[in-house]
Amino acid sequence: MTNTDYNSAKTKISAVILDLDGTLLNTGLVVRSVLKEYLASYGKVLITDSKHGRVGKTQKESAAAIVMNYELPITPDEYIAEINPLCNAKWKDAKALPGANRLIQYLHKHRIPFALASNSSREHIEAKISNQKGWKESFSVIVGSDQVQSGKPSADLFLEAAKQLTVDASNCLVIEEDSLVGVKAGKAAGMKVVVVPSDTEADAATVADLSLDSLLEFQPELWGLPPFDDWVNNAFPVTPIYLEGQLTDGFLAESPEKDVHTSVLPHQSCGVYFGWAKIGISKDIKVVVCIKRKLSVTSQSYIQLCSVDESIDHLNGEQMHLVLVGYIRGFRSEVNYKSVALSCLKLPVFTCPESSRGSGLITQFWKWAALQTLVAKFFEML
Repeated sequence: MTNTDYNSAKTKISAVILDLDGTLLNTGLVVRSVLKEYLASYGKVLITDSKHGRVGKTQKESAAAIVMNYELPITPDEYIAEINPLCNAKWKDAKALPGANRLIQYLHKHRIPFALASNSSREHIEAKISNQKGWKESFSVIVGSDQVQSGKPSADLFLEAAKQLTVDASNCLVIEEDSLVGVKAGKAAGMKVVVVPSDTEADAATVADLSLDSLLEFQPELWGLPPFDDWVNNAFPVTPIYLEGQLTDGFLAESPEKDVHTSVLPHQSCGVYFGWAKIGISKDIKVVVCIKRKLSVTSQSYIQLCSVDESIDHLNGEQMHLVLVGYIRGFRSEVNYKSVALSCLKLPVFTCPESSRGSGLITQFWKWAALQTLVAKFFEML
Protein backbone atom coordinates (compact mmCIF):
# COMPACT_ATOMS: atom_id res chain seq x y z
CA MET A 1 0.00 0.00 0.00
CA THR A 2 1.30 3.46 -0.88
CA ASN A 3 0.19 7.02 -0.07
CA THR A 4 0.97 6.21 3.59
CA ASP A 5 0.45 9.84 4.63
CA TYR A 6 -3.27 9.49 3.88
CA ASN A 7 -5.45 10.55 6.83
CA SER A 8 -8.34 8.09 6.78
CA ALA A 9 -9.88 9.45 9.98
CA LYS A 10 -11.25 12.45 8.06
CA THR A 11 -13.14 10.34 5.55
CA LYS A 12 -16.62 8.85 5.95
CA ILE A 13 -17.84 6.96 2.90
CA SER A 14 -21.53 6.25 2.28
CA ALA A 15 -21.33 4.64 -1.19
CA VAL A 16 -18.80 2.95 -3.47
CA ILE A 17 -18.49 3.33 -7.25
CA LEU A 18 -16.54 0.67 -9.14
CA ASP A 19 -14.97 0.64 -12.58
CA LEU A 20 -15.39 -2.58 -14.59
CA ASP A 21 -12.67 -3.18 -17.19
CA GLY A 22 -9.35 -3.93 -15.49
CA THR A 23 -10.88 -3.33 -12.06
CA LEU A 24 -13.37 -6.16 -11.59
CA LEU A 25 -13.07 -8.09 -14.85
CA ASN A 26 -10.01 -9.03 -16.90
CA THR A 27 -11.59 -7.96 -20.19
CA GLY A 28 -8.25 -6.74 -21.51
CA LEU A 29 -7.01 -10.28 -22.12
CA VAL A 30 -10.13 -11.06 -24.18
CA VAL A 31 -9.98 -7.82 -26.15
CA ARG A 32 -6.29 -8.25 -26.97
CA SER A 33 -6.94 -11.80 -28.20
CA VAL A 34 -9.86 -10.72 -30.39
CA LEU A 35 -8.06 -7.62 -31.64
CA LYS A 36 -4.94 -9.57 -32.55
CA GLU A 37 -6.95 -11.97 -34.70
CA TYR A 38 -9.07 -9.18 -36.18
CA LEU A 39 -6.08 -7.03 -37.18
CA ALA A 40 -4.38 -10.06 -38.72
CA SER A 41 -7.29 -10.30 -41.14
CA TYR A 42 -6.22 -6.86 -42.40
CA GLY A 43 -2.55 -7.82 -42.46
CA LYS A 44 -1.77 -5.79 -39.32
CA VAL A 45 0.16 -6.75 -36.17
CA LEU A 46 -1.15 -5.83 -32.71
CA ILE A 47 0.99 -3.41 -30.70
CA THR A 48 0.72 -2.61 -26.98
CA ASP A 49 -2.37 -0.97 -25.48
CA SER A 50 -0.43 2.17 -24.56
CA LYS A 51 0.63 2.63 -28.19
CA HIS A 52 -2.68 2.01 -29.94
CA GLY A 53 -4.56 4.27 -27.52
CA ARG A 54 -7.37 1.94 -26.36
CA VAL A 55 -7.00 1.99 -22.56
CA GLY A 56 -9.49 4.19 -20.70
CA LYS A 57 -11.38 5.39 -23.77
CA THR A 58 -15.01 5.03 -24.79
CA GLN A 59 -15.57 2.59 -27.64
CA LYS A 60 -16.06 5.40 -30.18
CA GLU A 61 -12.80 7.04 -29.11
CA SER A 62 -11.00 3.71 -29.14
CA ALA A 63 -12.38 2.81 -32.58
CA ALA A 64 -11.23 6.11 -34.06
CA ALA A 65 -7.73 5.64 -32.57
CA ILE A 66 -7.38 2.05 -33.81
CA VAL A 67 -8.61 2.84 -37.33
CA MET A 68 -6.15 5.75 -37.53
CA ASN A 69 -3.14 4.09 -35.86
CA TYR A 70 -3.43 0.87 -37.86
CA GLU A 71 -4.47 2.66 -41.08
CA LEU A 72 -7.47 0.39 -41.54
CA PRO A 73 -9.45 0.87 -44.79
CA ILE A 74 -12.75 1.30 -42.91
CA THR A 75 -14.57 3.90 -40.85
CA PRO A 76 -14.70 3.78 -37.03
CA ASP A 77 -18.40 2.87 -37.22
CA GLU A 78 -17.61 -0.03 -39.56
CA TYR A 79 -14.87 -1.18 -37.20
CA ILE A 80 -17.34 -1.19 -34.28
CA ALA A 81 -19.88 -3.15 -36.31
CA GLU A 82 -17.23 -5.79 -37.12
CA ILE A 83 -15.49 -6.07 -33.75
CA ASN A 84 -18.55 -6.10 -31.45
CA PRO A 85 -19.87 -9.55 -32.45
CA LEU A 86 -16.37 -11.00 -32.06
CA CYS A 87 -16.00 -9.59 -28.55
CA ASN A 88 -19.55 -10.55 -27.51
CA ALA A 89 -18.78 -14.17 -28.37
CA LYS A 90 -15.72 -14.10 -26.09
CA TRP A 91 -16.92 -12.21 -22.97
CA LYS A 92 -17.70 -15.57 -21.37
CA ASP A 93 -13.93 -16.15 -21.20
CA ALA A 94 -13.29 -12.95 -19.20
CA LYS A 95 -12.36 -13.81 -15.62
CA ALA A 96 -13.02 -11.91 -12.41
CA LEU A 97 -9.86 -10.26 -11.14
CA PRO A 98 -8.44 -11.17 -7.71
CA GLY A 99 -10.59 -9.64 -4.98
CA ALA A 100 -13.49 -8.66 -7.26
CA ASN A 101 -16.00 -11.26 -6.08
CA ARG A 102 -14.95 -10.74 -2.48
CA LEU A 103 -15.55 -6.98 -2.70
CA ILE A 104 -18.92 -7.30 -4.47
CA GLN A 105 -20.17 -9.87 -1.96
CA TYR A 106 -18.95 -7.72 0.95
CA LEU A 107 -20.71 -4.56 -0.29
CA HIS A 108 -23.93 -6.46 -0.98
CA LYS A 109 -23.86 -8.26 2.38
CA HIS A 110 -23.39 -5.03 4.34
CA ARG A 111 -26.01 -3.19 2.25
CA ILE A 112 -23.55 -0.51 1.25
CA PRO A 113 -24.90 1.28 -1.85
CA PHE A 114 -22.57 0.63 -4.76
CA ALA A 115 -22.58 1.33 -8.47
CA LEU A 116 -20.79 0.20 -11.61
CA ALA A 117 -19.63 3.11 -13.81
CA SER A 118 -17.77 2.29 -17.01
CA ASN A 119 -16.70 3.94 -20.26
CA SER A 120 -18.34 0.99 -22.00
CA SER A 121 -21.94 1.38 -23.17
CA ARG A 122 -24.70 0.04 -20.91
CA GLU A 123 -25.35 -2.77 -23.41
CA HIS A 124 -21.71 -3.83 -23.42
CA ILE A 125 -21.46 -3.64 -19.62
CA GLU A 126 -24.36 -6.05 -19.24
CA ALA A 127 -22.89 -8.38 -21.88
CA LYS A 128 -19.56 -8.44 -20.01
CA ILE A 129 -21.03 -9.16 -16.56
CA SER A 130 -23.76 -11.57 -17.69
CA ASN A 131 -21.49 -14.58 -17.13
CA GLN A 132 -20.41 -13.48 -13.64
CA LYS A 133 -22.69 -15.11 -11.09
CA GLY A 134 -24.64 -12.62 -8.98
CA TRP A 135 -22.98 -9.48 -10.32
CA LYS A 136 -25.86 -7.86 -12.20
CA GLU A 137 -28.29 -8.44 -9.32
CA SER A 138 -25.88 -7.04 -6.72
CA PHE A 139 -25.23 -3.56 -8.13
CA SER A 140 -27.55 -0.82 -6.92
CA VAL A 141 -26.84 1.22 -10.05
CA ILE A 142 -25.15 0.58 -13.42
CA VAL A 143 -24.12 3.55 -15.61
CA GLY A 144 -22.55 3.37 -19.08
CA SER A 145 -20.91 6.11 -21.14
CA ASP A 146 -23.92 6.21 -23.50
CA GLN A 147 -26.09 7.36 -20.59
CA VAL A 148 -24.17 10.59 -19.95
CA GLN A 149 -22.93 13.50 -22.04
CA SER A 150 -19.23 12.60 -21.76
CA GLY A 151 -17.28 9.54 -20.62
CA LYS A 152 -14.17 9.53 -18.43
CA PRO A 153 -12.06 11.63 -17.77
CA SER A 154 -15.18 13.81 -17.51
CA ALA A 155 -16.88 13.57 -14.11
CA ASP A 156 -20.28 12.86 -15.72
CA LEU A 157 -20.31 9.08 -15.17
CA PHE A 158 -19.48 9.27 -11.48
CA LEU A 159 -21.80 12.21 -10.81
CA GLU A 160 -24.67 10.36 -12.50
CA ALA A 161 -23.92 7.25 -10.43
CA ALA A 162 -23.94 9.31 -7.22
CA LYS A 163 -27.22 10.94 -8.28
CA GLN A 164 -28.87 7.58 -8.86
CA LEU A 165 -27.48 6.29 -5.56
CA THR A 166 -28.91 9.44 -3.89
CA VAL A 167 -25.56 10.04 -2.17
CA ASP A 168 -23.54 13.25 -2.15
CA ALA A 169 -20.46 12.98 -4.38
CA SER A 170 -18.14 13.96 -1.51
CA ASN A 171 -19.25 10.82 0.35
CA CYS A 172 -18.49 8.45 -2.54
CA LEU A 173 -15.40 6.28 -2.92
CA VAL A 174 -14.29 5.38 -6.45
CA ILE A 175 -12.24 2.20 -6.95
CA GLU A 176 -10.31 2.15 -10.22
CA GLU A 177 -7.60 -0.11 -11.60
CA ASP A 178 -5.54 0.39 -14.69
CA SER A 179 -6.81 3.76 -15.92
CA LEU A 180 -5.51 7.29 -15.31
CA VAL A 181 -8.57 8.77 -17.01
CA GLY A 182 -10.80 6.96 -14.49
CA VAL A 183 -8.85 8.38 -11.55
CA LYS A 184 -9.04 11.88 -13.04
CA ALA A 185 -12.81 11.47 -13.50
CA GLY A 186 -13.27 10.47 -9.86
CA LYS A 187 -11.24 13.43 -8.61
CA ALA A 188 -13.11 15.80 -10.96
CA ALA A 189 -16.36 14.58 -9.37
CA GLY A 190 -15.03 15.53 -5.92
CA MET A 191 -14.82 11.91 -4.78
CA LYS A 192 -12.14 9.89 -2.99
CA VAL A 193 -10.28 7.50 -5.28
CA VAL A 194 -8.45 4.23 -4.65
CA VAL A 195 -6.43 2.79 -7.53
CA VAL A 196 -4.48 -0.36 -8.36
CA PRO A 197 -2.44 0.97 -11.30
CA SER A 198 -0.82 -1.07 -14.02
CA ASP A 199 2.75 -0.46 -15.18
CA THR A 200 1.50 1.55 -18.17
CA GLU A 201 -0.76 3.70 -15.97
CA ALA A 202 1.63 4.28 -13.05
CA ASP A 203 0.82 8.02 -13.00
CA ALA A 204 -2.64 7.12 -11.69
CA ALA A 205 -1.07 6.41 -8.30
CA THR A 206 0.10 10.02 -7.94
CA VAL A 207 -3.39 11.40 -8.62
CA ALA A 208 -5.42 8.97 -6.48
CA ASP A 209 -5.97 9.29 -2.72
CA LEU A 210 -4.64 5.79 -2.14
CA SER A 211 -2.75 3.28 -4.29
CA LEU A 212 -2.74 -0.48 -3.66
CA ASP A 213 -0.72 -3.35 -5.09
CA SER A 214 -3.86 -5.48 -5.31
CA LEU A 215 -7.61 -5.14 -4.78
CA LEU A 216 -7.13 -7.85 -2.16
CA GLU A 217 -5.30 -5.22 -0.08
CA PHE A 218 -8.36 -2.97 0.16
CA GLN A 219 -9.27 -2.12 3.77
CA PRO A 220 -12.83 -0.75 4.03
CA GLU A 221 -12.31 0.32 7.65
CA LEU A 222 -9.96 3.07 6.41
CA TRP A 223 -13.06 4.68 4.89
CA GLY A 224 -15.43 4.32 7.82
CA LEU A 225 -16.92 1.07 6.49
CA PRO A 226 -17.21 -2.28 8.30
CA PRO A 227 -14.08 -4.47 8.02
CA PHE A 228 -14.07 -7.69 6.02
CA ASP A 229 -15.21 -10.60 8.20
CA ASP A 230 -13.58 -13.46 6.27
CA TRP A 231 -10.20 -13.37 8.04
CA VAL A 232 -9.03 -16.72 9.43
CA ASN A 233 -5.68 -16.94 11.25
CA ASN A 234 -4.30 -13.77 9.59
CA ALA A 235 -5.39 -14.86 6.11
CA PHE A 236 -8.53 -15.28 4.03
CA PRO A 237 -9.66 -17.71 1.31
CA VAL A 238 -9.53 -16.66 -2.36
CA THR A 239 -11.05 -18.00 -5.54
CA PRO A 240 -8.44 -20.62 -6.54
CA ILE A 241 -5.64 -19.30 -8.74
CA TYR A 242 -4.14 -21.93 -11.05
CA LEU A 243 -0.54 -21.62 -12.24
CA GLU A 244 1.97 -23.81 -13.98
CA GLY A 245 5.60 -23.40 -14.87
CA GLN A 246 9.17 -24.49 -14.27
CA LEU A 247 10.84 -23.92 -10.90
CA THR A 248 14.14 -22.07 -11.34
CA ASP A 249 16.15 -20.97 -8.28
CA GLY A 250 13.00 -20.62 -6.19
CA PHE A 251 11.02 -18.75 -8.84
CA LEU A 252 8.25 -20.07 -11.09
CA ALA A 253 8.71 -19.28 -14.77
CA GLU A 254 5.03 -19.18 -15.67
CA SER A 255 3.96 -21.04 -18.79
CA PRO A 256 1.86 -19.31 -21.45
CA GLU A 257 -1.89 -19.82 -21.20
CA LYS A 258 -2.81 -23.31 -22.38
CA ASP A 259 -6.06 -24.26 -20.73
CA VAL A 260 -9.22 -22.76 -19.21
CA HIS A 261 -7.87 -23.57 -15.74
CA THR A 262 -4.53 -21.78 -16.19
CA SER A 263 -3.81 -18.12 -16.89
CA VAL A 264 -0.97 -15.66 -17.07
CA LEU A 265 -1.29 -13.56 -13.91
CA PRO A 266 -2.72 -10.05 -14.27
CA HIS A 267 -0.79 -7.27 -12.54
CA GLN A 268 -3.55 -7.07 -9.89
CA SER A 269 -2.38 -10.37 -8.35
CA CYS A 270 0.47 -8.96 -6.22
CA GLY A 271 0.69 -10.28 -2.67
CA VAL A 272 1.58 -13.28 -0.53
CA TYR A 273 -0.50 -16.42 -1.11
CA PHE A 274 -0.40 -20.03 -0.01
CA GLY A 275 -1.70 -23.28 -1.42
CA TRP A 276 -0.62 -26.53 -2.99
CA ALA A 277 1.98 -27.49 -5.56
CA LYS A 278 2.07 -30.75 -7.48
CA ILE A 279 5.32 -32.16 -8.84
CA GLY A 280 5.09 -35.07 -11.22
CA ILE A 281 2.05 -37.32 -10.95
CA SER A 282 1.81 -37.81 -7.21
CA LYS A 283 3.92 -35.55 -4.96
CA ASP A 284 2.06 -32.60 -3.36
CA ILE A 285 3.66 -29.96 -1.14
CA LYS A 286 2.31 -26.98 0.80
CA VAL A 287 3.76 -23.70 -0.43
CA VAL A 288 3.85 -19.97 0.23
CA VAL A 289 3.96 -17.91 -2.98
CA CYS A 290 5.07 -14.27 -3.16
CA ILE A 291 3.89 -12.49 -6.31
CA LYS A 292 5.45 -9.14 -7.16
CA ARG A 293 5.06 -6.99 -10.23
CA LYS A 294 7.92 -6.99 -12.71
CA LEU A 295 8.39 -3.55 -14.26
CA SER A 296 8.91 -4.49 -17.89
CA VAL A 297 7.27 -4.25 -21.28
CA THR A 298 5.82 -7.72 -20.81
CA SER A 299 4.11 -6.77 -17.49
CA GLN A 300 4.95 -10.20 -16.12
CA SER A 301 5.21 -10.97 -12.41
CA TYR A 302 7.89 -12.41 -10.15
CA ILE A 303 6.47 -15.61 -8.65
CA GLN A 304 8.66 -16.78 -5.76
CA LEU A 305 7.97 -20.07 -3.97
CA CYS A 306 8.97 -21.47 -0.64
CA SER A 307 7.76 -24.69 0.92
CA VAL A 308 5.85 -24.62 4.20
CA ASP A 309 7.18 -27.89 5.61
CA GLU A 310 10.13 -29.03 3.47
CA SER A 311 12.92 -27.68 1.28
CA ILE A 312 12.30 -27.32 -2.45
CA ASP A 313 15.93 -26.71 -3.44
CA HIS A 314 16.18 -30.19 -4.94
CA LEU A 315 13.21 -29.49 -7.22
CA ASN A 316 15.08 -26.91 -9.32
CA GLY A 317 14.16 -27.38 -12.99
CA GLU A 318 10.98 -29.35 -12.23
CA GLN A 319 7.65 -28.56 -13.88
CA MET A 320 5.11 -27.57 -11.22
CA HIS A 321 1.35 -27.06 -11.05
CA LEU A 322 0.06 -24.71 -8.35
CA VAL A 323 -3.34 -24.02 -6.81
CA LEU A 324 -3.38 -20.96 -4.54
CA VAL A 325 -6.27 -20.98 -2.07
CA GLY A 326 -5.42 -18.31 0.54
CA TYR A 327 -4.09 -14.75 0.74
CA ILE A 328 -2.02 -13.04 3.45
CA ARG A 329 -2.34 -9.28 3.28
CA GLY A 330 0.58 -7.43 1.73
CA PHE A 331 4.25 -8.05 2.49
CA ARG A 332 4.32 -7.24 6.21
CA SER A 333 7.67 -8.35 7.66
CA GLU A 334 6.19 -9.01 11.10
CA VAL A 335 4.03 -11.85 9.78
CA ASN A 336 5.45 -15.36 9.79
CA TYR A 337 4.05 -16.44 6.42
CA LYS A 338 4.99 -20.08 6.78
CA SER A 339 3.33 -20.34 10.17
CA VAL A 340 0.14 -18.68 8.89
CA ALA A 341 0.03 -20.94 5.83
CA LEU A 342 0.66 -24.11 7.83
CA SER A 343 -2.14 -23.36 10.31
CA CYS A 344 -4.60 -22.31 7.59
CA LEU A 345 -4.01 -25.30 5.30
CA LYS A 346 -5.26 -27.56 8.09
CA LEU A 347 -8.68 -25.87 8.04
CA PRO A 348 -11.67 -26.92 5.89
CA VAL A 349 -12.11 -23.38 4.51
CA PHE A 350 -8.77 -23.76 2.73
CA THR A 351 -9.71 -26.98 0.98
CA CYS A 352 -7.06 -29.56 0.19
CA PRO A 353 -7.27 -30.71 -3.46
CA GLU A 354 -7.65 -34.37 -2.43
CA SER A 355 -10.82 -33.59 -0.46
CA SER A 356 -12.75 -32.15 -3.40
CA ARG A 357 -14.35 -35.55 -4.14
CA GLY A 358 -13.29 -35.42 -7.77
CA SER A 359 -15.88 -32.84 -8.78
CA GLY A 360 -14.42 -29.40 -8.06
CA LEU A 361 -12.20 -27.24 -10.24
CA ILE A 362 -9.17 -27.97 -8.07
CA THR A 363 -9.51 -31.70 -8.60
CA GLN A 364 -10.13 -31.19 -12.34
CA PHE A 365 -6.96 -29.11 -12.51
CA TRP A 366 -5.01 -31.74 -10.57
CA LYS A 367 -6.18 -34.49 -12.93
CA TRP A 368 -5.30 -32.33 -15.93
CA ALA A 369 -1.84 -31.61 -14.46
CA ALA A 370 -1.20 -35.31 -13.83
CA LEU A 371 -2.32 -36.23 -17.36
CA GLN A 372 -0.06 -33.55 -18.84
CA THR A 373 2.91 -34.94 -16.88
CA LEU A 374 2.20 -38.50 -18.05
CA VAL A 375 1.98 -37.38 -21.68
CA ALA A 376 5.31 -35.54 -21.39
CA LYS A 377 6.98 -38.58 -19.87
CA PHE A 378 5.55 -40.78 -22.64
CA PHE A 379 7.09 -38.61 -25.36
CA GLU A 380 10.42 -38.57 -23.49
CA MET A 381 10.49 -42.37 -23.80
CA LEU A 382 9.98 -42.36 -27.59
